[in-house]
Amino acid sequence: MSDYPEKTCSIDRLLTHGKLVAAALAGQKTQQRRAGVYAYPGESFDLNGQAFVVKDLRQERYGDMTDRDAQSEGYPSLGMYKDLIKRMHGGQDMPGEQLVWVHEFEKAE
Repeated sequence: MSDYPEKTCSIDRLLTHGKLVAAALAGQKTQQRRAGVYAYPGESFDLNGQAFVVKDLRQERYGDMTDRDAQSEGYPSLGMYKDLIKRMHGGQDMPGEQLVWVHEFEKAE
């Protein structure tokens, strides 16, 4: 994994919120943005007995998110996603230049 930095957290912490787990299980969530690296491509993780595999890991600016990205995160729109992030961070907006790691995943066959 020399192309990526060391993990900042374990893969089992990638998706923990019940609604997000449910969205992933329903196929409505295929990405998770984090400030650090939680998993590398090819690694697998389990959600309620369903295996998932990380397909891609890339770094993007928070401000470059689109509605499609928000939908891949399991939210109907970019506005709703950003409102949630703002509430989680005490009412503060994340700077558009903020780099995040995008963990893209799918159900394992």
